[in-house]
Amino acid sequence: MTYHPKSEFMRVMIERGFLADCTDYQGLDEALIQGVVPGYIGFDATAKSLHVGSLIQIMMLRWLQKTGHKPITLMGGGTTKVGDPSFRADERPLLTPAAIDANIDGIKQVFAKYISYDDGPTGALMLNNAEWLDDLNYLDFLRDIGRHFSVNRMLSFESVKSRLDREQSLSFLEFNYMILQAYDFLELNRRYGCLVQFGGSDQWGNIVNGIDLTRRVLDHEIYGLTSPLLTTSDGKKMGKSAQGAIWLNADMLSPYEFWQFWRNTTDADVGRFLKLYTELPLDECDRLGALQGSEINDAKVILANEVTTLCHGAEAAAAAEATAREVFEKGGVGDDLPTLTLSAAELGDGISIVQLITRSGLAKSGKEAKRLIAENGARMNDEPLTDAGLMIDAAALAQPIKLSAGKKRHALVTLDG
Repeated sequence: MTYHPKSEFMRVMIERGFLADCTDYQGLDEALIQGVVPGYIGFDATAKSLHVGSLIQIMMLRWLQKTGHKPITLMGGGTTKVGDPSFRADERPLLTPAAIDANIDGIKQVFAKYISYDDGPTGALMLNNAEWLDDLNYLDFLRDIGRHFSVNRMLSFESVKSRLDREQSLSFLEFNYMILQAYDFLELNRRYGCLVQFGGSDQWGNIVNGIDLTRRVLDHEIYGLTSPLLTTSDGKKMGKSAQGAIWLNADMLSPYEFWQFWRNTTDADVGRFLKLYTELPLDECDRLGALQGSEINDAKVILANEVTTLCHGAEAAAAAEATAREVFEKGGVGDDLPTLTLSAAELGDGISIVQLITRSGLAKSGKEAKRLIAENGARMNDEPLTDAGLMIDAAALAQPIKLSAGKKRHALVTLDG
């Protein structure tokens, strides 16, 4: 990257590692110097929460606002009815309007922690593309918008091509998605003066479509900026773990488990993640990321605390760190550990240790739990578990039981009442 930006926002994007590509570096940079630039990211409402994979985009909007510009969070109330086919092997299940609205309510809670929705010139806007998509007249849309799209060109986009190359069905419904996303950008420009769309690099084709469409219909110059698709240094997709998605809403993943995800970052990723997911100064990110041996663990705690504070608040971060210290350093039982509470009826005459390990989320199946025990990876109250046939009864649960899988994953089992 040889371009030297004049605007603070572009400088942050480049220096902290947010930038994969831009449709016009200089044009966007000039616009950012001249006044408040509204920029948007679209989020489809396919779940009640976003996960860590979306956090890089949320941080981009946060930096946009911090550097004096206006973030727009666009909820895909309309486009979720179609489903983005990008880089998927199958069609997304279609959701009911009620399910989409419930998901949007859940997702809104996340944004309010990272950006400020107020009436000021840089106050964020929360919009829903159902506002303009729900009432479209199909024939008018085909005539006014559809005529600007070349099917030949749409077939050349990587997200479509990869499906066709594998001879997997791509429905006409999904094929329309990129036209709708392009139309979103046009409408946001027309209604709100939006000048830039952000997205992961897999959205490049969709973003360019919107820029072309807006140029043809309104003769306006707008921009696209993409972030890298993040994988961890061991090649895993960011936002997923062995236990599933790392959700940003506390009711879908406890702040302790969220904190633990960041604390378990591999050494090689610490410096990069500090730059992307915290607001620590760059030289501090570099210093912490370069630590060696056991000192890098201190950097991971700082990373976990900073990211958890942004997402769940300083109290939740402090509680998570205290619980972790109690569990790891003292071998105690922390208050915030994921907890499985059994009723007396569930317990009956006893329950197998394999069932407890599975139900507490430390293993995905009974088979995996048995393998964990066979390979000496399971512990109960910090003592190795060797008998996969062990039964736990009410007497054993007079005190909460702490189960562990490996060194870093723990859960409590308690008896209700």
